[in-house]
Amino acid sequence: MSAPDNREDEQPQHSETGAEILGPTEPLGNDSATASGSINVPTADLEAELPMPTRDINDLLKPPTNMTTMRMRLFEVKNPIELKIEEFERYWPFIDNVWVRQHRAGADRSGRVKTDYYACRLQRPTYTPKSGADKTNPEGKPLRKKQIREGGTCQMRLKTIRIEGGYSGYTIVRIGEQEHHTHDLDHMDKIKRNTVIMEIAKAEVMKGFMPASVFTVMNEDPEKLAAAGGRHLNRNDVRNASQAWRQVHRGELSVHPGYKYDHGNGIVRDQAPQVANATNGDPPMLDPVLAGSQSIPPSRALRFPMESRGFLDPFLPPSNLVVGEDTSVEGALPFVTLTYASSLDSFLAIAPNTPTPLSGPQSKAMTHYLRSKHDAILIGVGTAAADDPALNCRLEGVGGFGGLGWEGQPRPIVIDPRARWQLGPQSRILKAVSEGKGRGPWIIIAPGFPMDPNRLEMLKHYGGKYLGLPDMNMHYKLRWEAIFKALAAEGIRSVMVEGGGTVINDLLQPEHASLINSVIVTIAPTYLGTGGVVVCPTRNFDEAGRPRPVARFQDVRWQPMGEDVVMCGRLIGHHQ
Repeated sequence: MSAPDNREDEQPQHSETGAEILGPTEPLGNDSATASGSINVPTADLEAELPMPTRDINDLLKPPTNMTTMRMRLFEVKNPIELKIEEFERYWPFIDNVWVRQHRAGADRSGRVKTDYYACRLQRPTYTPKSGADKTNPEGKPLRKKQIREGGTCQMRLKTIRIEGGYSGYTIVRIGEQEHHTHDLDHMDKIKRNTVIMEIAKAEVMKGFMPASVFTVMNEDPEKLAAAGGRHLNRNDVRNASQAWRQVHRGELSVHPGYKYDHGNGIVRDQAPQVANATNGDPPMLDPVLAGSQSIPPSRALRFPMESRGFLDPFLPPSNLVVGEDTSVEGALPFVTLTYASSLDSFLAIAPNTPTPLSGPQSKAMTHYLRSKHDAILIGVGTAAADDPALNCRLEGVGGFGGLGWEGQPRPIVIDPRARWQLGPQSRILKAVSEGKGRGPWIIIAPGFPMDPNRLEMLKHYGGKYLGLPDMNMHYKLRWEAIFKALAAEGIRSVMVEGGGTVINDLLQPEHASLINSVIVTIAPTYLGTGGVVVCPTRNFDEAGRPRPVARFQDVRWQPMGEDVVMCGRLIGHHQ
């Protein structure tokens, strides 16, 4: 709990019941004519004109999830942060004491993209005293004493990009040369309180509670108050937040239920206080945005137990992977995992263009766990057209399934050289985007295929885009090395390749072994029979014309997964 603020040079007067009586510095107003003949507006009308804040003490008792972590992430902005619009509006007011908006660049031609630029509050002094001896305002009243705060000490800057459409959200990106603040978050909390803290203080006073009582109640749970940025809250903050309302309020102010005014000790607990119900008889007034802050995973969310993940770790992208972030590095490639599910006779589907479920529930959950560990998930256009996949991650705890933003959601990549995939708003992949449960797809096409402008605009509306690659091989196919380099240039650090048959068989060829970092295959206990889509790469021959194995694995591990079995390994020929 913060220590009493000794700077408060006047103590409120109280009635015998402990109610605060507004003194000369807080005029009650006068309905009669003033000495100049003008008519004052009734104080009841002035009070009614002041909007009631949307936050109150309940927002401290029931804060948004991961408050401490989110405030620190929005303070540091080490990496780009993606949040849904409602999530940004939920968390940003808790950190707006740090960032000051410098200017708004405006919207793009479509009107859907708006960019704002922010700088650290310590980039320049918050207040510069005016020169001259005049110490009064135009009305002749003494000027308010303002504290000259430090400035010019931190050049951290960021921008927020708001996009509205099928894909709606904020992207927060650090800009400029400075990578770190010259101070910590607590220092900023000491200099200035954030909007939420001040709104809570104002709301509680406007319910008829004394500022001293509000200060005491807000400090009942110091950990939650500190997590919200209010560690350095003092009585003057509460009084300043509610000053405009108190100047027009006629009635007495009282202490919260469960508390009392004790002469000499201020506001203290009165036996068994009920802070959670201290709303002066009013129902809890939770912010509509905060009301849904405790995210509950949808019923379709999948769970993959922690104890089942260990055997996969050696075959997953490293958590500190930076390959592809520096696009100036020649030959930068993402970490590539080839994964698929097949029958015992190595078939992916019982017939072409026929979706065939193979994985059991445990291995299906494993697949979604693998998706959460990769930046992108890649398939061919044949699979996209036949299966109409959502290409998202439904693991419990990722964005859209109990998590924030789109964290853990991979970027769908579809290889469509001839631009023949006809996706529309009813496609499952775009529905997932609209529901905040997936990302917009990137579609890789070859040159020479004119695009319908409407298709381009529709894909952009859902946060996707077309990537044109001119680099083709002798068979007029897109080169895999060029594809992966292009994705690395776009910031993709890891890719999970899921199919279909053409893509898998091509990547299993010896010339592509160096591009594949790991292979994870789920084998279901079933035979599909001939005539289906099979994993069977084209046969290879040695110099003498004799057939030889196309691919073999090393560092192999086998793991039962329900009724299925999972094989993890690395292609011989991959350079680690």
